[in-house]
Amino acid sequence: MRDYIRKRVLDVSRYIVDTKATVRQAAAVFGVSKSTVHKDVTERLPRVNKELARKVQKVLARNKAERHIRGGEATRQKYRREKRAS
Repeated sequence: MRDYIRKRVLDVSRYIVDTKATVRQAAAVFGVSKSTVHKDVTERLPRVNKELARKVQKVLARNKAERHIRGGEATRQKYRREKRAS
């Protein structure tokens, strides 16, 4: 693995653990695609740092479990904005 990829994998992973960020949020901060972040933390990270990989997976599992709540809240806000605009 190239050094710049290894550094990105570790930086993205630490960011996710420190901020409890989603894959989408991490991708936006680091300027890469969601697919790249996902591949970094699921495939590359376990080869680099197993303990950090476990922490990241824990955060991602929590985010996945809460995803339906965030989606519902986004829909609620959307309809609120539309109601105010009319």
